[in-house]
Amino acid sequence: MKVLETKNLTKTYGKARGIDELNLSVEQGDFFGFIGPNGAGKSTTIRTLLGLISPTGGSAKVLGYDIVSDSKKILQNTGYLPSEINFYNGMKVKDVIKYSADLRGAKCADKAMSLAKRLDLDMNKKVSELSLGNRKKVGIVCAVQHSPSLLILDEPTSGLDPLMQREFFSILNEENQRGATIFFSSHILMEVQTYCKSAAFIKDGKIIISDKVEKLEETGAKKVTVKTSEGTNEYLFKGDIKELLKDISSKDPIDVTITEPSLEDIFMNYYE
Repeated sequence: MKVLETKNLTKTYGKARGIDELNLSVEQGDFFGFIGPNGAGKSTTIRTLLGLISPTGGSAKVLGYDIVSDSKKILQNTGYLPSEINFYNGMKVKDVIKYSADLRGAKCADKAMSLAKRLDLDMNKKVSELSLGNRKKVGIVCAVQHSPSLLILDEPTSGLDPLMQREFFSILNEENQRGATIFFSSHILMEVQTYCKSAAFIKDGKIIISDKVEKLEETGAKKVTVKTSEGTNEYLFKGDIKELLKDISSKDPIDVTITEPSLEDIFMNYYE
C-alpha cells in the first residue's frame, strides 16, 4: 500500500520556483529520507502534501486522502513536525502537549510523559523559556505521542545535540517497528544512510533520484582519489577498469586510492 503518492505535483510562487512535477511514492512501513540542501524544495513539498499550502498543478494522496479535498483528514491521522517550531509563549510545555493531544481527541498522557523523559524535557517550563533544541523536543512529543500511522518530519534534528539526536532516532525506529511510516527531510546524508530504508534526492524543486538506500549505494561506481604534484582530484568512475588505470597513469600520480563511494559521494555527484 502506498502511504504517500504524488503525480506531477507542482507548486510555484509567481515567478519563483517551488517544486516542479514531483513524482514520489512511499510504501507503508517505510523509513524514507527526503534529501536536499536548503532551498531545494523539501519544506514546500511537505507543506503541500499536508494541505497547508495549495498545489499549483498535479495531484497527491496521503494515507489515501486527496491533499486538496481531504487535508483535514490527513492532518488528523499524521504526526507532523515542522522545521520551525512556534507555540503560544505563555503556555507551559505540558499544556502545549496536552492541547495537541486534545485537538486529536487522543488519550496519550503516559506516552507523552515517557517521551519527555527520554528527551530530557522539563514539562513545567514555559515555552518562552525554551532553547531552540528544547522547542524541537516539544514538537517531537506533539508529533509522536498519539502513535500516528504516518510521521512527517521536516529537518527534525536541527537544534538537537548528538545525544538527543541518537535518542530521537531510537524513538523513530520504535515507531517504525510498530508499523508507522516515517518520512523525514534532511540535508545530512549520514542520517539517511544510517537510518533509512529508502530515499529521494531533490534538487531545484525536482526529484533527481529515488530508490531503496541499498540500491542507491550499489551503483557499481568506484570513488577514485588521485594525488599528483599539482594537487588532489576526486571523482566517481564507472566503466572499464583498464581505461581507468590508463587514465590514472597518464596523470603521473604520486598516490592513488580506489574505494567504494558513500551515499554522500553519490549524492554530491548528482548535485555537481
